[in-house]
Amino acid sequence: MNASATENRTVVVERQISHPPEKLWRALTQPHLIEEWLMKNDFKPAVGHRFNISADWGGVLDCEVLAVEPNKTLSYTWNLAHQDPAFNLQSVVTFTLTPTPTGTHLRMEQSGFRPEQRRAYGGAKMGWPQFFEKLEQLLDRTD
Repeated sequence: MNASATENRTVVVERQISHPPEKLWRALTQPHLIEEWLMKNDFKPAVGHRFNISADWGGVLDCEVLAVEPNKTLSYTWNLAHQDPAFNLQSVVTFTLTPTPTGTHLRMEQSGFRPEQRRAYGGAKMGWPQFFEKLEQLLDRTD
């Protein structure tokens, strides 16, 4: 392992959700629901499926599903091709759902931010909590 690999940073956001894992799983894996809390996409919960997420700011994230364990774990790449190394992101997003007596503990980890990607890292640190706010609002108003 080289020195730069050990310097990569990770964003972790954890939240207690007052809904069961099955309901949260639907919001994480159904494209029309993902669009409501995250972004436009052509996601399918199948390992190896390649999909895109279209950001409001015009960027398109190239993604590939890495792991699917229904109601427990979902992982996919979250890559943005860019000529500027500070924005050329190759990362992995992993959602872990753990049942609790009052709902679900949701943990999101986005790993792979290189040291020169301070803005991308900061954007993720600010963005994921906002996405989770929208996710909770969606869960509160759907069956």
